[in-house]
Amino acid sequence: LLYERHGEPSAVVQLKELEVPKLGDSDVHVKMLAAPVNPADINMIQGTYPILSALPAVGGNEGVGEVLEVGRRVTALEPGDWVIPADTGLGTWRTRGAFPEETLLKVPRDLPLLCAATLSVNPCTAFRLLADFESLAPGDSVIQNAANSGVGQAVIQIARASGIKTINVVRDRPDLPKLVERLMALGADHVVTEEMLRKPEMKDIFKSIPRPRLALNCVGGKSTTEMLRHLQPKGTMVTYGGMAKQPVMAPVSAFIFRDVRLRGFWMTQWRRDHAQDPESVAGMMDTLCQLIRRGQLTAPACTEVPLQDYRAALEASMKPFVSSKQILLL
Repeated sequence: LLYERHGEPSAVVQLKELEVPKLGDSDVHVKMLAAPVNPADINMIQGTYPILSALPAVGGNEGVGEVLEVGRRVTALEPGDWVIPADTGLGTWRTRGAFPEETLLKVPRDLPLLCAATLSVNPCTAFRLLADFESLAPGDSVIQNAANSGVGQAVIQIARASGIKTINVVRDRPDLPKLVERLMALGADHVVTEEMLRKPEMKDIFKSIPRPRLALNCVGGKSTTEMLRHLQPKGTMVTYGGMAKQPVMAPVSAFIFRDVRLRGFWMTQWRRDHAQDPESVAGMMDTLCQLIRRGQLTAPACTEVPLQDYRAALEASMKPFVSSKQILLL
């Protein structure tokens, strides 16, 4: 799926037949199996993301493929292995590709296909958000907005596996009870709407669990200000997205009297900072794969779409209140 200019995805992305380039000595020929449509993919096509691929570009930054053939200098991979992208910009929305060995990470073949296809962005982001900003112990709590997003669903499950309580904020919607039920089934301790954050009933939640030391924000605007109210003194709010396209608003009193910290996180930057540190990447991937194998981390709710129906997948991924990730089957 190629785009030659930036713009609305359904207008600029086209399905094209291309020759797979000749295999270089350090290259790996991969048959792609499945690749999701993520918000960052859409932003890259629109031309609004901080990093953009050189045009013409193949869409997609995440997915899983099977190795068909390797160049003679390739040592870590062999035919039959499953691989996922090691960094952003691989261009995963294709049936086949030849990629340099260092752009790929091997993953176990016994993972469910949809878990492997959605492993490198949302679960890794959730893992780092929970690990890198506060030293959380079993019994501690975390509050997050957009809890039904891919990252939100992974945060709930990884936290549950570590004994950490989650307070999950979602927007009110017609099918709210269904969504609440789904998040509780994943291991959410509390699910509240953005409106509830302002209500006195919130105090009841903190009778059974401590106030959160960590708040995770991917919305911005009012939602952020309301979450900050519930943060413990000296707590940290980490912003990793801005779905409301509004600034993060923090009252002066939160800084002066409660000394809260506001931080930011971008998974792409973390990967770049740790490019020379394969142990930290391998450790994270290993932990996530073990959680998947034990049934403690599942793929987000997914809708599988054949490659030729890509326009429907692009349009569906841009609709509000969508709790299902569009996955292109390649």
